[in-house]
Amino acid sequence: MSFAPLHNDVFLRACLGQATPYTPIWLMRQAGRYLPEYRATRERAGSFMGLATHVDYATEVTLQPLQRYALDAAILFSDILTVPDAMGLGLRFASGEGPTFERPVRTEADVAALAVPDLERLRYVFDAVTAIRRALAGRVPLIGFAGSPWTLACYMVEGGGSDDYRLVKTLLYSRPDLMHRILAVNADAVAAYLTAQIEAGAQAVMIFDSWGGVLADGAFQTFSLAYTRRVLQQLPRQHDGQVIPRIVFTKGGGLWLEDMAQLDCDVLGVDWTVHLGRARARVGGQVGTPGKALQGNLDPAVLLAPPEVVAREAVAVLEAFGAPHTDATRRGPTHIFNLGHGIGLHTPPEHVQALVETVHAHSRRMRSPQGAQP
Repeated sequence: MSFAPLHNDVFLRACLGQATPYTPIWLMRQAGRYLPEYRATRERAGSFMGLATHVDYATEVTLQPLQRYALDAAILFSDILTVPDAMGLGLRFASGEGPTFERPVRTEADVAALAVPDLERLRYVFDAVTAIRRALAGRVPLIGFAGSPWTLACYMVEGGGSDDYRLVKTLLYSRPDLMHRILAVNADAVAAYLTAQIEAGAQAVMIFDSWGGVLADGAFQTFSLAYTRRVLQQLPRQHDGQVIPRIVFTKGGGLWLEDMAQLDCDVLGVDWTVHLGRARARVGGQVGTPGKALQGNLDPAVLLAPPEVVAREAVAVLEAFGAPHTDATRRGPTHIFNLGHGIGLHTPPEHVQALVETVHAHSRRMRSPQGAQP
């Protein structure tokens, strides 16, 4: 499978700890309901899954934010729950209610019936990856993604989203053997799913551990981190001669950065509760030594404020990370600008423009001989 050569590799280089001329930026949920063009395409598709399962629609909405903003990466338009859906749990997106499963995993028999799904049931995802990669024509890299084994288990047991995680935590503490069985199947399924995305054209992959932060210390390492590690151990390090960076994002995981630093990944995403400079000191390494690149971590609510506030807060995030790595001959601590979670529905699109422009301009000034100060 051949694709156009990549014109902008700043994101990939930052993932791998290489010096870049500016701090790259992409945004979680950058293709989403805050964009009027996305809402129009979704209306044509009829539903969220109508978008996600239709190659042309998925390609169209993935590219929409790149037509507005000078973002440094695209991310596949899909959903983390496609994997348990392919396991036969019956995913539905009810209007105003979020995702739900018709057949949640609650009993010992339910757990015993779980298996890594036939990947052909997810062919629409892999076809979309290839179509998006071709449509990008080398403009920026394409990120593939999946939910973490633990995050998928939360939805599978709860039957949808949850405020208290009562059902999944009851299972975890009452029958840890069943929870480990669910997580093992999920980990192997996610590894196969991400590998297939890489083979289809994804140039980096990200694991969203969206609910890792709801676990107690100790339980996080046992039921979330261990299974994220199991996924990473099965992924190819390279494809078609190119290194495929791995990103792990645990919302609420700032307490466990040192534990996560032991993962075989290149980038750790952090939410807005984490100070980037302190995170860099903890896990970023030094120039010439191994460490993790950091991704994040503007509070998405900042984008609801006026553009001048967005710009000020973006500068604060860049300055919190600290002096950029500029030694082109050695690996060093690097930063990929992102939000601490996904863009909110009510975000004005012009505020995102102010964010992208500020990140690029200020991060270039930080690398100039005069530094960031005028």
